[in-house]
Amino acid sequence: MSSAASAWAVCIGRFQLLHDAQLALVRAALKLAPRCAVVVGSAYQARSPRNPFTWQECADMVKLALTEDERARVEFIPVRDAWDQARWVANVQAAVAQRTGQARIVLVGHRKDASSEYLDDFPGWALHDVGRLGEIHGKALRAALYTGGSLEAALAAIASQVPPSTLDFVRSWAQLPFYERLRSEWQELAEEHDKWASAPYPPVFVTVDAVVRIGDRVLLIRRGRAPGKGLLALPGGFLEQRETVYQSAVRELEEETGFRLLPSEMEHALKAARVFDHPDRSQRGRVITHAHYFDLGERLAPEIAGSDDAAEARWVKIADLPSMEDQFHDDHFHILDAFLGLTD
Repeated sequence: MSSAASAWAVCIGRFQLLHDAQLALVRAALKLAPRCAVVVGSAYQARSPRNPFTWQECADMVKLALTEDERARVEFIPVRDAWDQARWVANVQAAVAQRTGQARIVLVGHRKDASSEYLDDFPGWALHDVGRLGEIHGKALRAALYTGGSLEAALAAIASQVPPSTLDFVRSWAQLPFYERLRSEWQELAEEHDKWASAPYPPVFVTVDAVVRIGDRVLLIRRGRAPGKGLLALPGGFLEQRETVYQSAVRELEEETGFRLLPSEMEHALKAARVFDHPDRSQRGRVITHAHYFDLGERLAPEIAGSDDAAEARWVKIADLPSMEDQFHDDHFHILDAFLGLTD
């Protein structure tokens, strides 16, 4: 078998509203190799204004835009966000290798902005840069989808930048009940962003989160407000002016769940603290959180109740968390994974 026949092209993207530049990238990959692996990033996330579609829906949009022959040559590989570049690269390579075996890999991409820096992180793969593919940005297309006076007006606004099949897909998808919820949440976020539009520098927010473990369970809340209303999250919130991050974490924990122990017990239970600062981790903007991991060992779990920003508080079995990944707000599942080792 020739080396060309054993080669695979790889395209990596989130495909959160397939547009013409992404479709052009996939077709360029199909010209370079017999088979193309399309890696769909941000897989398994809860629906949000930034990630309105499941990874399967993203794959469906790509398939619908391809010919029958092209579809037969494409494989879709979902990969979760790791918020750790080295780990994410390793996950992508492992997932691709599982599907392609020992085939030669050509990574196909184009350098549109800082989000394209990942192209330099796969030194074992040949890189094919297709060059500029126009100024099309998924974020702007999603904004248009959420702000149109009507669905048809929104679709008309993006029609020149997306395949016709994407318009048809979104037209059907928008009949599902979560579309209006996402529109409402996007508008609330936009209003929040507008408050800081006149600031001399883009704001950077500092928050705290608490991972509290007792035996085989961990304490979670269900968010009572946007963003992420109704999603699972860790107890936490914004740092106050006269607090350390530890003091803030303990205060937010008590305010949102009613969980309280003697200060000496909490200090003894603190096993680790870690900063999560990926620029895209929060829909609010640039938010740096300090997560605190408390392990109280085997004991009777105290009664808790959701209050303040939490509509509900409950103890959840750690073994159940992997199956709940798509119910978590922002990167809170990944924070739990960092401390509890939920994924491979």
